[in-house]
Amino acid sequence: MKIIASTLNAKYIHTNLAIRYLKAAAAPEYNIELAEYTIKDPVMNIVSDLFTKKPDVLGFSCYIWNIEETIRVIQMLKKIMPELTIVLGGPEVCYDTTYWLKRLPEVDFIVMGEGEETFKQLLNEIQGKKDFKQVHGIGYMENGKMIINPIRNKIDLRELPSPYRFEEDLPHLSKRVIYIETSRGCPFNCQFCLSSIEVGVRYFNREKIKEDIRFLMKHGAKTIKFVDRTFNISRSYAMEMFQFLIDEHTPGTVFQFEITGDIMRPEVIDFLNKNAPKGLFRFEIGVQSTNDLTNELVKRRQNFEKLTRTVTMVKNGGKIDQHLDLIAGLPEEDYQSFRKTFNDVFALRPEELQLGFLKMLRGTGLRIRAKEHDYIYMDHAPYEILGNNILSFDDIVRIKQVEDVLEKYWNDHRMNETIEYLVTNVFETPFDFFQQFGTYWEEQGWSRIGHQLEDLFRRLLSFLKANEETSEHIEIIEGLMKYDYLLNQRYKPRKSWWEDRVNKDERNTIFNDINTNPQQLGENYEHLQLTQKDLNKHTIIEKIPFNLHHYHTTKKINREDSYMLVYFDPKTGKSSIFSSIKK
Repeated sequence: MKIIASTLNAKYIHTNLAIRYLKAAAAPEYNIELAEYTIKDPVMNIVSDLFTKKPDVLGFSCYIWNIEETIRVIQMLKKIMPELTIVLGGPEVCYDTTYWLKRLPEVDFIVMGEGEETFKQLLNEIQGKKDFKQVHGIGYMENGKMIINPIRNKIDLRELPSPYRFEEDLPHLSKRVIYIETSRGCPFNCQFCLSSIEVGVRYFNREKIKEDIRFLMKHGAKTIKFVDRTFNISRSYAMEMFQFLIDEHTPGTVFQFEITGDIMRPEVIDFLNKNAPKGLFRFEIGVQSTNDLTNELVKRRQNFEKLTRTVTMVKNGGKIDQHLDLIAGLPEEDYQSFRKTFNDVFALRPEELQLGFLKMLRGTGLRIRAKEHDYIYMDHAPYEILGNNILSFDDIVRIKQVEDVLEKYWNDHRMNETIEYLVTNVFETPFDFFQQFGTYWEEQGWSRIGHQLEDLFRRLLSFLKANEETSEHIEIIEGLMKYDYLLNQRYKPRKSWWEDRVNKDERNTIFNDINTNPQQLGENYEHLQLTQKDLNKHTIIEKIPFNLHHYHTTKKINREDSYMLVYFDPKTGKSSIFSSIKK
């Protein structure tokens, strides 16, 4: 009997942990073959590949991001391989099993809950007596009647075999995101989250987890993401794991965690700020909303003051990047309330701010009680909301415009100085900048066409010039934009998106002055020991309408013309800017 465990990942760099646990748990009795694809792959390509493998049993791991594409694959496969046994599992199908059995007659079995033991027992019955009523945790159709067997008891996570030791995975570890879990379950009860359905938190064997991490690092893993819903729920456990990773990490490896910010103890952050190498850890913190009524309605306990303390301490430490999440569309959070939530969180200046939209996931309390807030939402995955009693679809469209430019102009860090100046000195609030720019972006039709890096600068400048309120700041902003653009270039650009304000004679005068007095640019410049040839070949001189050195020192604008010299190191591919070269 040939068995394949498959899934469609969101991206090529992702890996699916669930099917690897199934493979590990089924051994040695069954040798399960893994087959991963992406939601971008043509359905015919996926079907053709699976057809050539000739499986007898084919299982799919299903999520909101892949269910519709998976369905198309299943329906085509069943037409050309009617004897194929198809099994579904995963969070998208196991909380509304009756719906999926009715909708998908092509599916033979649905695994509900944890699948490691269930899937193996199901394989035993498929190969043996076919007494499927003995298999706890599955749903299926029998003679036109729906059968839903009792849910299986929770498995002992400490006894699960490792899902990381397969030979076929080793060549890909350095190129993929590797997911690892040290616990299952969540202590909280947020009504929009599937984790609220499972009660309690259970842990894997700590020493086995450490051995797995050592193995992954030894074989080249670069990005390891912990999928624990609340990694720091146990302070002692988190501290032990942090210490282990600090002590034994290999250079270049990054570890990502989902952290609950308001329960993070200051002494833990102090420890990380003192001991963690810069870039080793990355935190993801779900804020979702700062509206107290909203959090109460979704049963989300959150102390924003303590969360702010955590985020600020981590940011001040300068060791750990932070990714903060917001959800638009939660109960009783209208447009203005969400504007406040956005500004509250943006004030923390996270390295990334993810603006998402509420999804009415199957099995969650919020979906069950959707009528209480007049929710309307998509019929099919991802079940994103289209409106509720206080948030119209028009409001949602406007917030999506914010999301679009937020991703391009803040999260990608192409214009840090420019955006900081705009949201601090020009617009009433950060949200207002992103909203007005996002609306302008949509009106210009830019959301329907691609863009190069230079286009992002041109389009921002176009928006600012079209906005009467920003006219007095244009010269300053354009100077900051030049700085941001040049700082992020790896090589000397052949052509600039702005009109050159420094003529040839002026440039030669400045170069001669630099050669005569290199100390004026500071020790870092002197150490470069650049020749006249280096200056001509690897540098740019730009004139800006303010003192850049003064701005970096004080964050205040001193309106006097100055020059900046930008050096593009041909060896490292990095640029360096030396400022306040006065004419």
